[in-house]
Amino acid sequence: MNESGKHNGKAETRIKICGLQSVEVLKSMIPLPVDYIGFVFAKSKRQITPQQAAGLIGVLQQWPDGKRPQSAGVFVNPTMDELGAVMSTAPLDVIQLHGQETPEFCQQVREVLDVQVFKVISLGGNPQQPELDAAAQLEMYEGSVDAFLLDTYDPLYGGGSGKTFAWDRIRAYHDWTAARNIPLFVAGGLNPDNVNALLSGYPLEGIDVSSGVETDGTKDIAKIKSFVERARS
Repeated sequence: MNESGKHNGKAETRIKICGLQSVEVLKSMIPLPVDYIGFVFAKSKRQITPQQAAGLIGVLQQWPDGKRPQSAGVFVNPTMDELGAVMSTAPLDVIQLHGQETPEFCQQVREVLDVQVFKVISLGGNPQQPELDAAAQLEMYEGSVDAFLLDTYDPLYGGGSGKTFAWDRIRAYHDWTAARNIPLFVAGGLNPDNVNALLSGYPLEGIDVSSGVETDGTKDIAKIKSFVERARS
């Protein structure tokens, strides 16, 4: 893959491996063609400190020129002060917002912190918040985010449940984002065994995996390699 994200003239699906905590695992990923490494700052069993993230971001500099993954930080309803404090220690390329952040807040984050913003749309399961249709959920954020990410709703953490949602729901979202040239990522229960089926059915711009490449709650380099290989095939 070259720097434009294309391989043999065709845009490749971007791969994000989320929830990294180990320097050694990250170093072992250097040969792999991944596009984003995600660090979780929200409450989670994968949560890390800004200081830990800074060390992991340092490892990203060891990737070959032109192949370095971008760093993404996962947050749920942060304040600008919280984001600024993290960024001063761990300069992220992307801020991924999993909560009820407004379009105005997303735009402020982009402008003040000079980062890309990915807005997560949680699907399936929040009884306190009836779901709008795809267009209604997305159009309010048009112009204030760089990408959208569909994930399965989780009542404790907002996302990262490790459960899939009904993939037939993807099409309505992707029709809207593709018409506006906004990348759409999908997360939620992906693993080496089902990623090929997802990408065979939907020409997505990006995929995001976390628990699906873990063994007993720890990132498993063999599963990461398998996931990447199958996604790229």
